[in-house]
Amino acid sequence: MTAQISPASPLFLREDEIRRGVELLYFGYSNLIRSIDQMLEPQGLGRAHHRALYFISRQPDLTVSELLRVLAITKQSLGRVLNELIERKYIETSPGIRDRRQKLLRLTESGVALEAELFRALRERMAAAYTQAGQGSVTGFWRVLEGLIPVEDRSMVAALRGNG
Repeated sequence: MTAQISPASPLFLREDEIRRGVELLYFGYSNLIRSIDQMLEPQGLGRAHHRALYFISRQPDLTVSELLRVLAITKQSLGRVLNELIERKYIETSPGIRDRRQKLLRLTESGVALEAELFRALRERMAAAYTQAGQGSVTGFWRVLEGLIPVEDRSMVAALRGNG
């Protein structure tokens, strides 16, 4: 049985309404990602590994600097994550076409399989929530989330839509 969500107040910019949205976003995201955490934990991998796999799968031949921008983590943190994924043969690197100093990132066959398994868990949860909410609500949800993305970062999101 699903709980009925009461509609937003016409005074949706009040603190209580904004806090409600922040809380729903936090708890929804935490629940969505928890299943991924449970799948990665036995392998000694975490959320940063998942995010790297996800975005490399969405944009094969992504450069390390582009991935740094997308993930907004330190170069040192990304280096650790990438080294682990390379050692486990989930990703491979190749030199850039124009600049041989660049590292292009791509999933290996086992990386594709792992990312697909992780995405399946996300897809099932998102599809169930989308079905419950309905098309109009999903569009509204996307608009709210896009509104949270700084204008200068929206090109990263648009680039992903071109690959999926």
